[in-house]
Amino acid sequence: MTLEIRDARDGDLEAILAIYNDAVVNTTAIWNETLVDLENRRAWLAARQEAGFPVLVAADGAEVFGYASFGTFRPIDGFHPTVEHSIYIRPESRGRGIGGPLLEALVARAEALGKHVMVAAIDAGNDGSIRFHARNGFVEVGRMPEVGIKFGRRLDLVLLQRRLG
Repeated sequence: MTLEIRDARDGDLEAILAIYNDAVVNTTAIWNETLVDLENRRAWLAARQEAGFPVLVAADGAEVFGYASFGTFRPIDGFHPTVEHSIYIRPESRGRGIGGPLLEALVARAEALGKHVMVAAIDAGNDGSIRFHARNGFVEVGRMPEVGIKFGRRLDLVLLQRRLG
């Protein structure tokens, strides 16, 4: 496999849709229980691009293994130097070294935009993601008990951050 990290394009949307919907159905990585369609992901991609935020894919040719993006942390002027990111990997591709290159490419893009802090908001039960972020320079800065719900369970949110630059 030759992994390329590149900007997402329209032809990647079906793979992005499949990865997103898998996370909705099978994980607490996304605190949403509603499946989306291709038009939803097309509108999401266009909105990210219009706002100047990257959507990156990890691909080998046309085969997409994962995607990543960042966006506004909070929509208040004082938070403009901070972004919140997301990384999603196809289930059968997790643990194969795909997340690291996606994250580093996101960090480079955020730094190029003059961002100062990148935030990760992770379900407290997702030990793998918390460890991944810790290995990649993120530090835990807070825990918010029972702020979410999915699959009929109350979920705790862990906030991690990495200073950029």
